[in-house]
Amino acid sequence: MPSLVDILFLSAGYNTALVCIGAALLGAASGAVGVFVLLRKRTLVSDAISHSTLPGVALAFIVGELFFGVGRSLPVLLVGAALSAGIGVLAVDWIRSHTRLTEDTAIGTVLSTFFALGMVLLTVIQSMSVAGRAGLEGFLLGATSGMTYSEAMIIAIAAVVVGFALLLRIKEFTILCFDEGFAAASGYNVTMLDRTLLLLLLAVVVIGLKTVGLVLIIALAIIPPVAARFWSERVPVVVALSAAIGAVGSYLGAAISASAPDMPTGGIIVLVLFSFFVVSLIGSPVRGLLAAYLRHRRFQGQVHMRQGLLSIAHDEPILEPVTRKLLVKARFMEGDGRVTPTGYAQARVIARDQALWNLYKQEEPDEAATVQEWSLKLIQEVLPPDTVKSLENKLGARVIPVGV
Repeated sequence: MPSLVDILFLSAGYNTALVCIGAALLGAASGAVGVFVLLRKRTLVSDAISHSTLPGVALAFIVGELFFGVGRSLPVLLVGAALSAGIGVLAVDWIRSHTRLTEDTAIGTVLSTFFALGMVLLTVIQSMSVAGRAGLEGFLLGATSGMTYSEAMIIAIAAVVVGFALLLRIKEFTILCFDEGFAAASGYNVTMLDRTLLLLLLAVVVIGLKTVGLVLIIALAIIPPVAARFWSERVPVVVALSAAIGAVGSYLGAAISASAPDMPTGGIIVLVLFSFFVVSLIGSPVRGLLAAYLRHRRFQGQVHMRQGLLSIAHDEPILEPVTRKLLVKARFMEGDGRVTPTGYAQARVIARDQALWNLYKQEEPDEAATVQEWSLKLIQEVLPPDTVKSLENKLGARVIPVGV
């Protein structure tokens, strides 16, 4: 049994290395496609596609085994999965378009029906006296330990093709996801673009059956873009990060699975991807929980500091412990509550700034309503210099008296 370190550094044999690389390419393609599936709000459709592949796999095995003797051939099984998934997508679209049922209801109906049919067919296969029937359950949760060289090559090549096709349409998909009306007005065929995106999603689901399994393949298309979304607001960056997260997570998951063949490959890959999601959720400096907490603390500090200085300006007692602590830390107040000369000077600045903000609210109430940070920042940091100068002229030399 090769060690995990050997597998990670591609020193555990050619076939194992190819399987890990193929899984990484699949993860990259799935992550990139998943960004637009997420933005297009079609994640439930991907779940329906994945579960709709099971009867196709089972039927393809039965037909291939009985008539051609190649039931376990991966291309045959993938073709069956693709046809079955395509029928599932068309069924969802027909139910949504020709009945009063909502899309999520249609998805739930198709998903459960196709999956139930697939399970029945798997039971039928187990009762048949044909060779090669063992191992089909691997399509449920994924299995890379028994993957052959040709199967790994098929998955890797298909993943590269899907990724390249996505790159050719990344601009159009971006416009489609953010403004469908603008895309149509710009001359793009919205229906064709939407179907192309679904076709790429279907391709990702089908080629990922052997690696991750139909139950968990949706996670490979959803978790990477969700994790990447925490790190950036720009679509190209999110696509690149999602592809990277999908590739690394799939590579690590396949390597762990190869070092422990009894563990389900799909489950391991999803758990690795989930760990990346948790890191992004907590540690992202853009939208992570830690960054949000720090921003909230900073906001609270700004509010306490400004209100404390305004209280000094109006000769009001400061009873709030947090406000007193911040004023003492900034050396605007002594520990016994006496205001320092620096505190009085800063209070004059804040008092006049508040007067300017109040005047701006009176003069331009509509514009002032759109400035959310008017009570936290100095007015010259928010408004244009000419506007501030005009307010200064109107305010004149009026200064709120502040203690000595």
